[in-house]
Amino acid sequence: MSRIVQIWKETTDELMNKVTWPTWEELRSSTLIVIVASILFALAIALIDKVFGFVMEILYDLLK
Repeated sequence: MSRIVQIWKETTDELMNKVTWPTWEELRSSTLIVIVASILFALAIALIDKVFGFVMEILYDLLK
């Protein structure tokens, strides 16, 4: 049981004293970058899906 308590104390100490937490501005900036990148990635995938769908439709029409 003392080993569990020791691990808990070390973990708490590391989280509170040894980890460098981002500032509020850094956090907001990083979050904005992730949101914008996610939206751009989703739009790129949607565009690729539409293009492939269009190409497949043309190929299906040619094979009829």
